[in-house]
Formats: sequence, C-alpha cells, structure tokens
Amino acid sequence: MKIYTKTGDSGQTGLFAGSRVRKDDVRIEAIGAVDELNAFLGLARSQSLPVEIEECLAQVQNELFAVGAEIATPDPVKHRTAMIGARHSEALERAIDALETRLPPLQQFVLPAGASSAAHLHVARSICRRAERRVVTLASSDPSAFQNVLIYLNRLGDYLFVAARSANDEAGAAEVPWNKPG
Repeated sequence: MKIYTKTGDSGQTGLFAGSRVRKDDVRIEAIGAVDELNAFLGLARSQSLPVEIEECLAQVQNELFAVGAEIATPDPVKHRTAMIGARHSEALERAIDALETRLPPLQQFVLPAGASSAAHLHVARSICRRAERRVVTLASSDPSAFQNVLIYLNRLGDYLFVAARSANDEAGAAEVPWNKPG
C-alpha cells in the first residue's frame, strides 16, 4: 500500500464513511489537534518519566487513536467507532488520584516549568486543551455528539497537569509559583 494517494491534492480529505470534506473543515481541525496531541505525547514519553506515567501515556496514545476514529466518522455509533466511554475517563480519574496522594496540596497557581519531563507534559496539556476546544466547536451543532470524548479530553488535560507536577516531584525539581504582577 502506498502512503500517497493523491486524493488530497485538491485540499479535500476523506472521512471514515467515505464522504469528502475540505482539509480546513472543523472536523479535520479536531482530528488534527488530537493527532498533534498524540504525537507530542510520544515526544513526552521519550523523556525520563515515572513508570506509572509512562504506562498511562502508552494507554492514552492508543485511546487517542479511538478518539480520532470517532471524530472522523459522521455517524460513529452506526459505524462502531464510538469506543471511548465513561470507563476511560474513570481510569484517568483513578490515575490522577493515585498521583495526587504523593504530591503536596496545591496552594497556588504554578507555571508550566521545571524538569524537562514536566515541561513536556505541560505542553501536552496545553495541546490537549486545544483539542478539547476543537471538539467543543465540532459538537456545537449537536450537543449530544462526542459527549464521552469531551469528558475524556477534559480529564486527560487534568491528568497531564498532575502528571507534570508528579514528574517535577520525581525529578526533585521545585514547582515554580506564579508571581502576580504588581
């Protein structure tokens, strides 16, 4: 199978069910943001991370492919691409809770800084929030669409924040507090 098909040379791309849309379509923007997040998680995993974070991110990368498939399908339930459900968000909640038990309580806002591994996770968090915003835009025409995906991406952003804090803690890097300009 060749990697190039030449079918996208005119600025359109195909969706899962066969229809074609412009490459700047809101659905493609959402897919692209999820893909960018997945790629950046791969980069974050190249850093020295605690084992439990590395394992969680490996799982998340697989789940993000399912998120992309759901977004790429005009009728995901009919085509059986709606694979992300409450159990995936609940797994992230359990992972957040496990990491937080070993961290000092957050007393103030912290800057996205610290150890290289933590900084990579903070960038992944910000990309995750962009992906979430793109899916919100996509779902705006149908509020019930992508509900599980939205919850999952929201929880993933939370997880990445706590994982960054944990990576800083593991590396012995102090969190950098936000100093309100005055």
